[in-house]
Amino acid sequence: MSETNAHRRSAEGTVHTNGIDLHYVIDDGTGGLGPWLTMSHSLACDLSMWDEQARLLAAHFRVLRFDTRGHGRSGAPPGPYTLEQLAADVHGLFAALGIVRTHWVGLSMGGMIGETYALAHPEVFATMVLADTTSRRPPDAERMWGERIRVAQTQGMEALVDSTLTRWFTAPFRAARPPVLSRIAEGIRTTPVDGFAGCCHAISRVDLLDRLHEIRCPVLVMVGDQDHGTPPEMARQIHANLPGSQLRIIDEASHLSNIEQPARFNQALFEFLASHVPGVPGSAAAR
Repeated sequence: MSETNAHRRSAEGTVHTNGIDLHYVIDDGTGGLGPWLTMSHSLACDLSMWDEQARLLAAHFRVLRFDTRGHGRSGAPPGPYTLEQLAADVHGLFAALGIVRTHWVGLSMGGMIGETYALAHPEVFATMVLADTTSRRPPDAERMWGERIRVAQTQGMEALVDSTLTRWFTAPFRAARPPVLSRIAEGIRTTPVDGFAGCCHAISRVDLLDRLHEIRCPVLVMVGDQDHGTPPEMARQIHANLPGSQLRIIDEASHLSNIEQPARFNQALFEFLASHVPGVPGSAAAR
């Protein structure tokens, strides 16, 4: 563990679990005293998509980020994968790090993994944030994801970059923030094809909507108002099936709402966490 500034320490490592190596990073500004908070990223991203949020949250939490199977610096064996398998990876990571209780923040695929894990291990999550995600895919999901798998396997990940960026960000953001687009594009093109295909298989089969009422921890559901991949209607379905959950629509954001509108995303996140965790300010600006 090495000191990154006067108040925050980071640790990075790899855990072998469930047949693969999982890469993780821990950011902690609490001296090891804060509650755990785990962040799970989108398909074709890696743990760095949470850099902005982890920097803020580390003042109050021990923030764990990890590269999902098939992504980043984690193992990428041939698939197909399942959501249950991805959740089992998380369980092994928690066991290796001695984590028995944690808050969870998941976006897109990370939200689906969180839902799956919460249903299998209801005692672990103190709260859960489900951002730009779904719990039930439409009837044509396997065909759609099958086509993306075919493109990746025959033409490489580069062939998916432009269409993915168009879905993930609004046109004004794409025009105004080319450096951000370049960074995200590089993450897409360097995602292993086996990992991308394996996770596509997993998320194309998500079907948890009818079981969401079993989840008892407090939940915040967030979605960009212009998210076409997991649109606001999907978020409303999740919210309707999670008694007591909160719903926040992020204005002027598409799929990666935490990157496109970080101030609005962070404000909603901190307000939610502040209502459940003593000492956390209700504003990200009050860090």
